Amino acid sequence: MSLTSAGGTSQQAFNNTSKVVDQLGMAIVSGDYAEQTMIPLDPDLEEMFGVSRTVIREAKKTLVGKGLLQSKAKVGTRVRPSSDWSMFDPDVLRWHASLRKPGPFLNELHEIRLIFEPAASAMVARRASPADCEQLTQQFRRMAAATDHVAYAVANIEFHTSILHLSRNRFLSSLGDMVQAALFSVYRIGHDRARIEATGNMQQASIDTYRQLVDAIRQGDAERAEATMADAIVLFRENLS
Repeated sequence: MSLTSAGGTSQQAFNNTSKVVDQLGMAIVSGDYAEQTMIPLDPDLEEMFGVSRTVIREAKKTLVGKGLLQSKAKVGTRVRPSSDWSMFDPDVLRWHASLRKPGPFLNELHEIRLIFEPAASAMVARRASPADCEQLTQQFRRMAAATDHVAYAVANIEFHTSILHLSRNRFLSSLGDMVQAALFSVYRIGHDRARIEATGNMQQASIDTYRQLVDAIRQGDAERAEATMADAIVLFRENLS
């Protein structure tokens, strides 16, 4: 076997594994395979997906790592309780955001963001350098100037991720990746119904809120920055309703 063909085989196996992980993971998150129930046996999964046993085993191993499955020898593979799932995992976030009725997921996402993003904004207000403030200002301007949904989403995600990184707290900075993945998933499937319209009152309210947030950070007003970030997150959730 040539190196080229070996590489091609390896890539095909990777693609097949990714496909099984994605489809099986989505089926678990959507409830097709309920919590605490057994998923089909390997031979049945091989036939279902048209792949080898090796691919099925790799896919199951990946889902075990994400907290969705638990595998026991001579017993089988069971779906773990949703409380055990790795909710910060980008795939798990994406699967939840892709649900036909993602309301409960969005509510939980809203709650966790309200816990740490306002606090991070207060830290940024206390610690931001002039260069940090300029970075946030430029990102805000891109949001304000956006003329379509995608441009606004990109600028908005960059802004929120920057807030967490600029907090200078490594734990919060790591959460920035989670927020980025979650917001990208929500925007990507179009659950954010606040399209970028010049006459949109809700959209204008969001822009005004971010303007006030940048101003609070520039002035070093931690209390106002914290409250304003909370307002921005509440507006985001209202836009999804």
